[in-house]
Amino acid sequence: MYVGVLELDVLLGDVASLKQKRSVVRPVVAELRRRFEVSVAEAGLQDRYRRSVIGVAVVSSDAAHMHQVLDSCERMVAGRPELDLLSAHRRVLGPHD
Repeated sequence: MYVGVLELDVLLGDVASLKQKRSVVRPVVAELRRRFEVSVAEAGLQDRYRRSVIGVAVVSSDAAHMHQVLDSCERMVAGRPELDLLSAHRRVLGPHD
C-alpha cells in the first residue's frame, strides 16, 4: 500500500475578504475531489485572504498510479487561472516505511 500526500501552496488573485477566498478555494477543492477521487481540504493559511494551502491525499496499491494521480492534481491546480501555484511538496509512504 502506498500513501501519497501533496501540499499545494497557492496565491489567490484579486481577493479582499475571507468570503471571497472561500468562493475561489471551495470549487477547486470540490473539483479535485470529484475528478480524481482523492481526499482534499484547505489545510493551511485559513486566516490569510490571498494565500491558501490545499492538501491532497491518495491511497493506492500501485506506486505509479499514486504518482500519476498526484501529478494530475498538481497540473489541474497549476492550470487554474484564478490561482498561482507557488509550491508543491509531496510525501510518499510505502510498504517499507
